Amino acid sequence: TLSDISFVARKGETIGVIGGTGSGKTSVVGLIDRFYDATSGSVSVNGIDVRSWNEDDLRSRVGFVLQRAMLFQGTIRENLRWGKEDATDEELLRAAHIAQADDVLAAKGGLDAMIEQNGRNLSGGQRQRLTIARALVRKPDILILDDSASALDFATDAALRKALKNLPEQPTVFIVSQRTSSIQQADQIIVLDDGAVAGVGTHQQLLDSCQVYREIYDSQFKKEARA
Repeated sequence: TLSDISFVARKGETIGVIGGTGSGKTSVVGLIDRFYDATSGSVSVNGIDVRSWNEDDLRSRVGFVLQRAMLFQGTIRENLRWGKEDATDEELLRAAHIAQADDVLAAKGGLDAMIEQNGRNLSGGQRQRLTIARALVRKPDILILDDSASALDFATDAALRKALKNLPEQPTVFIVSQRTSSIQQADQIIVLDDGAVAGVGTHQQLLDSCQVYREIYDSQFKKEARA
C-alpha cells in the first residue's frame, strides 16, 4: 500500500528509487504504465492522466525491465526484436552497446547465437544486459530499471548509467535499486519506507536530511570498506 507520494520527473532526468524490502519501490514505478491504477490521486505522463491514455500507446512509450530477466528460446536477434519487431541489426547492436552487452555478443557468437529457454546458457549479468538492450531497442520515452542491474558488477553498472545519461533521445530513467552506489548520481532520489516517502532529494541532500537513506548508505559503505 502506498500513501502520500508526490513527485515530478522531468524529461531526461534520472530518478533513483530506494528503500528496504517491501517499502513499495516496485509498486511506485508500476503505476506509470498501469500495471495497476492508483485508488486515489493520479499519475500523469506528459501531463495526461495515465487512465486517459490508450493502453497500447502508453506502454509503447515505456521500457520496463524487471529484476528477473525473462528470455525465451531463440536467437539473440529474436529476443531483442521482442522490443521492436522490425528493428534492424544496426538498431539491435546499438542497444546492446548501450546496455554494455558487446562482450555477451562476442562471447556467444553475435546476433545469431542461440539462447536456451529462460537464458539458461547465460549468466545472470548477461541475461540482465540483454533484457535492458531489448527495452532500449524501441527508444522509450520512459525507461524503468526495476533492480535489473543487480547482477552487474559496479564498473559495468556505472558504465551502463553513464551510457543511459548520454542518450541523444533523452529518456526519463527510473532506477529502482537497493544499492546506493547505483543511484548516487541521479537527479533526484525517492526514498521509500513502508509505502510512504521518507525523503526526496539528491544523494548529498538525503545524507544530510533523511535518516532512512543515511542508514542504508552507511550499512553498505561500511560493508564495502570492510571488503
